Amino acid sequence: MATDPADAQIDHEGPVTPYRQLAAILRARIARGDWVDGRPIASETRLVQEYGLARSTVRRAIAVLVEEGVVWTVPGRGTYVGQPPTG
Repeated sequence: MATDPADAQIDHEGPVTPYRQLAAILRARIARGDWVDGRPIASETRLVQEYGLARSTVRRAIAVLVEEGVVWTVPGRGTYVGQPPTG
C-alpha cells in the first residue's frame, strides 16, 4: 500500500533537496484538500516547527509553489492557495 505523499517526512539524507521535498509535500496537501482555494496554508513558523527545517528552506519551498502558480503570498498576511484575486 502506497503512502500518501502529503504525509511524507523530510529525508535530509536523500538526493532531493529539502526545499523541493517540502514543496512536493505542500503540493500534495493542497491536492488532498488540507487547504482549499483562496484560503491560507500553514504559516512559515508552523511549517518550520512541523518539518524541522530552517525558515529560509520553508520560504524557498513556498517560492517554488508561487512560481508554479499553486499559491500566492500577501506580505504580512500569509500564503494562500490558488491565484491572487484580480481587480
